Parts: sequence; C-alpha cells; structure tokens
Amino acid sequence: MLRKFLSFAFIGMTSLIGYSQSINDDILNAINNSDWFGLDSIYKSVPKDSIHPYLEISSRCFLGHQLNRMDVSIPAFQELFNTQSDYLDLNDFITYAITYGKDLSRAGQNEFAATMMNQLMDETRQYLDSASVSNLAFMANWYSALAAYNPYQIQFKGDSIERVPFDIVPMGPKEKGGVMMQLRESTLNGMPADIIFDTGCTTSIITPEMAEKYGLIPMEGTKISVAGVGNSDGYLAIAKELQFGNITVKDVPFTVVSMSLSSINQEAAQYTDAIKVILGNDLMFKLKEITIDFNTNDLIIPAKETLIPVRTDAKPNMCLSREVNLLTQCEIHNYPLLMLVDSGDTSYGTISEEFFEHNKQYVLDNGIKDTVKQAGIGGVRFNERYIIPNMKVSLGGHTAEIPKIDVRIDKEEGFDSEYDGVLGVRTLMLFSYVRFNFVDFVLTTGTPRNSDGK
Repeated sequence: MLRKFLSFAFIGMTSLIGYSQSINDDILNAINNSDWFGLDSIYKSVPKDSIHPYLEISSRCFLGHQLNRMDVSIPAFQELFNTQSDYLDLNDFITYAITYGKDLSRAGQNEFAATMMNQLMDETRQYLDSASVSNLAFMANWYSALAAYNPYQIQFKGDSIERVPFDIVPMGPKEKGGVMMQLRESTLNGMPADIIFDTGCTTSIITPEMAEKYGLIPMEGTKISVAGVGNSDGYLAIAKELQFGNITVKDVPFTVVSMSLSSINQEAAQYTDAIKVILGNDLMFKLKEITIDFNTNDLIIPAKETLIPVRTDAKPNMCLSREVNLLTQCEIHNYPLLMLVDSGDTSYGTISEEFFEHNKQYVLDNGIKDTVKQAGIGGVRFNERYIIPNMKVSLGGHTAEIPKIDVRIDKEEGFDSEYDGVLGVRTLMLFSYVRFNFVDFVLTTGTPRNSDGK
C-alpha cells in the first residue's frame, strides 16, 4: 500500500497555485516508485516553499522512515495528522498511522504506539475486514507488551572501540561451500550461546527449544506468522540479557519460531537445523555503526561517544524495505541494482529476473542452468536459475569479482519486487571490511580480497 497510495490522494488537490508543478510531480513519482534516494536528493535540493505542504510533510515522513531517521519521521507524522488530514482517505490514514506506530516503537515509545493503534482500531473497525482488524490488534498488543520493558539497553564495558570476534562456520553440504557468521564469546541470559549474525533478518529469532533453555519470557497476545520460504507460526519473547564480546544488551525482543526442516527435506535441514539463535538487524540499528572486518573476523563497534557517527550531508546508499529489510545500492556487471544485504545467506547471492531480461544474451552465453534449492523458515523451494561466473560487483566504493552468483529467470514466489536480489555473506567476504553507518545510512567497503577469502 505504501507504493501507490499517494497518486490518487494528490490528484484530489484543487490548486497548486504558488507551488512548482514539476517539483511536486518529481516528488510524487519518487514516492510512488519507492525511490527514496531520488526523493532524498530532490528534497535536499529544492526550496521547501516550492513543494505543496502535503507532499513536503509526506516527504519527511517517508525519508525518516525509510532512511532510519525517526527524529525526522515522528514529528513529521504528527504534523501531517494535525495539519493535512483533509488530504487523507481511510486507506492513507491507516497506512500512515501504521508506519507512524512502527517508528514510535523503533524509537522506544511503545506505550504511545500501543495507545495510538488501539485508538486507530476503535475508530476504523466498522470499515475494515476481520484480517485488517486482527493485524491492528496484533500491533497494539505487541507495542503494549514491549511497553512493560525497556528494550535494547546497551552497555559497553570499554570506553572506545568494542571488538566482537566471530567465526566463519561451514553450513550445509560441504560441496555447496555455504558459510555463516557465528559470534564468539556470546551469552544469552548468562549462558553460552551460539549466535548467528544475520543482517538480512528483520528481527532476532530463537527456536522454541532454545527459548525454553535460556529462560526467555513469553509475551502474551503476540502470536505471529513468520514469513520465510514459507510461513511458520511463532510468538514474541524477551531475553533479559544478551552479551556478545564486551557488549551487554538488556531486554532483547526475540521472535520464537521453529526453523527445523527435518520433516520436509534432509538436505535443507543441514542448513536450518544447525541454526538456533539469530541476531537480526533490529538490534544492529541501535548500535549506530558496525564494521564487519573480514581480515580479523571481528565486528567493530564504536563505544565512545566521540567515535559514534553523527548525521552529515552524506548521500545515503542504504534504505529500508516495507518489511524493514536492509537494502543497498550496488552494480553487478555494470548494471545498477538495489540489493538485500544478507549475511545470513550462505552463498554469494541471487540476482532478479529483471537483470536477466536486461542482460539475457550475456546470461545465456555465460551461464549454466541449474536447479537451486532455497531453504528457510517454513519450507523449501526449488527454482531454475542460471549460475554466472566471474562477474564484477561494485559495492560501497570498491569493486570485486564474484566467483559465481545465481540469476533468476522468472519471478519467484517469496521474492519482494522492492529489491533486485540478495548479496550473500560470501560476496560480503570479498571485501576486507563492510561498514554500516546507520546514522547517515551509508554502506562502505574496504579493498577487495581474493575469492578464497585471503
């Protein structure tokens, strides 16, 4: 709903006298096409009084939400509801309110978010179907449950830079070469834990068995359907303490869901059954900046206030998807792409069917057709793709060569059209480091390494 709703809302305006038609059209097109980088560039470069007030405030709402700037989006949402409500129909109003609630929660204002969602549900219930009401009720219950805690209280033992060591561990059949990042020196509620670091996971995840073992606190009214390759039912729980390296985090929310595929596919189970605890990007964003150093196998995190990044005028190259996936701009084979950054993908990654359509002859001439098994929460999927060797990837300021990457030839169920594919952990490992600045929302890389990781 976020992608198209403004087109008809803006058409209803009776007058644009005093405002630039071309600028407003450019802003509207950027919003409707989810071009947040384009919107950011336009908004920064034009006089604000040349933008219609509705679109000027909407721009701040979207830019704050999509570029992790809650200090921008939250006051913008408040201003929108207070001054521009005449331009909102029911669908727009609900969409904006849901997005506002997400940002309030991300900013730690869960009690306010719960109150707002309950009020929204009361005022709109008579116009909604049961599924929509159920979704609003879930969000209200989730925010209300979180309001009883103070999530993500981060404590640094040192006063400068924290280094969290990790291991690159094999995952799945040996011949596939799959690997994942497993944190060392990590505990959950005081007990040693094997934790996977997964930039592609929007929430931290734990299996039911591990949730019981580590004494997580279930949160009432938070039953949830978790999407992966398929869907699986789960619920939300709180870990009172998570420690990795010298960093301690209090009141950490986890999604509790089974990841086992033993009853579905034994080969796929070699991947999923080995994963018990996943640290997702919900916590990552709270750390302001993370550098994955693949030369030393450390996560490097600034602890000293003077080392934590502050916002600048740097041009962002990361944004969030509707599902809060972390996306970044890159080029593969000189073709611009918006890719999901996924250290939880054990391979080099996958490129979309759009790339195939624009580079079809190259793919056919250089690729090998193969059937790829995709395993994840809820099931296994088999897809026909081309495996392309030795393509250049330009990411975060440096260019490396990917030994092989999958190219989809048709649209596949479960792949979001918001982005153009996935950069897996083995592609990230081609660079000496990958740095995530979550303040400016900029990804940078270090000099390339050899494809064998040296």
